[in-house]
Order: sequence, then C-alpha cells, then structure tokens
Amino acid sequence: MEELKLITKDKIKIAVNYYNNGFDKVIILAPGWFMTKDSKSFKEMSEVFSKYSDIIAMDFRGHGRSSGFYTFTRCEILDILTVMDYAHKTYKNIYLMGFSLGAAIVIEAATKRNYVKKIIAISAPAAFDKIENQMWKKEAWIPTLQKCELKRWFSIRPSVIKSKKVNSVDIIQKVKAPTLFLAGEKDPTVCSWHTQSLYEKAVCDKRFELFKNGCHAEDLFIQDREKFVNICCDWLFE
Repeated sequence: MEELKLITKDKIKIAVNYYNNGFDKVIILAPGWFMTKDSKSFKEMSEVFSKYSDIIAMDFRGHGRSSGFYTFTRCEILDILTVMDYAHKTYKNIYLMGFSLGAAIVIEAATKRNYVKKIIAISAPAAFDKIENQMWKKEAWIPTLQKCELKRWFSIRPSVIKSKKVNSVDIIQKVKAPTLFLAGEKDPTVCSWHTQSLYEKAVCDKRFELFKNGCHAEDLFIQDREKFVNICCDWLFE
C-alpha cells in the first residue's frame, strides 16, 4: 500500500491509500463523516477487497491526513472527482463504494462522470436535513464506542459555515451507472427509509439489500463481514 496526496481544484490536499495489486479495475472507498481511510474498519475493508480489485481509499477534506475543513457534502464533490480523475488515467473499470455522507457524495459524483462502471451506496441519506442521527440510542453509541480511535477523532476538522447542499433524492434519477443500495434495518443515524427511497426513485439498473438488525454504514461490514463482502463482490464483478 502506498499513500498519495492529490490536489483538488480549490487547492486541498487529499490523502489516499493506494492498493495497487495489478488488477485492471479499481474500487474507490469513500468514508462518511468522522471516518477515515486509516480507520480500522476501512483498513480491513481495503485489505479484503484488494484480493479482488485494486483499491483507493480516501480521506475527505477535514479528515485524517487530508487538509481543509469538512463541509458536509458541499465541497467534498471536488475531493472525490479529483480521486476519480486520477484513477481514470489508469483504469477503465472504476467502481465507487460510498458510506453514509460518502454515499451521497458518490451519487453526486456519478452524475458528473460517465466512466463510472458501478456504484455501491451504503446508508445513503436521501436529504441531509432529514438525517435522524439519534446518537442516544444504543444502536448508535455502542458501535461508536466500539470504533473509538482517539487519533482519528482528533484529526476531524468540520467547517462551521452553513451552506446549501445537494440532496441525493433530487439527483438520483440522473445516475446511469448500475447501483447497489445497502441499508441497516436498525440504523439510528440514517434510517433505512432514506436508502430505500433512493432505490425506488433510481432509474438505473439497481438492487436493494436490507441487512436485518444491521446498523450504520461500515457497521454492516463489521457486523457481518462475509455477507457484506459477498453481496458487494456479486454486484461488482458478476
């Protein structure tokens, strides 16, 4: 694995972990808010999927080893487009896998680049202002404590400037790439209706999977790794 730094149009440094194993395809992993490419779950996920494809796992601005401040999807589109365009120089088969707000960013990115092969949107919110974020529920705070990484927590830098955001529900019909929607039945942060509503409104080749008793985003991988990996690989490489 090699860490690279890519520069966005607005001069933000985006750190990526590049797992180059000689495949002719690449999966770009886009974590959600408060998660990084070096989080334990994302490093493990990168290692697992690197058996099937090259991997580029990224830190969005304001996270981990990237610079800048996180704007909760407003400017992060520049980050992922920078990573995608870098990958497109080498790969014809580019797959996007986004988690939570990372899934929202992935959906927007797919409307701006026509070379995306397939998408996996995990715990994708239909609209930012509709996110439940019920952190007091055990389904939320127990997984949060289990994923406690102080180094990661201290690396997060959110922007305090409020700004208008693109809602996935308003653009999902523009997505042409085949899309797999995954949701957790007991997700307290982005309730499953969000992702299911995006699936229902999408007009591309699509599939929806609800993880029974599943929680939020990368928790689906943590809670049932075998099922998560099998579903994703079946979708991407069938």
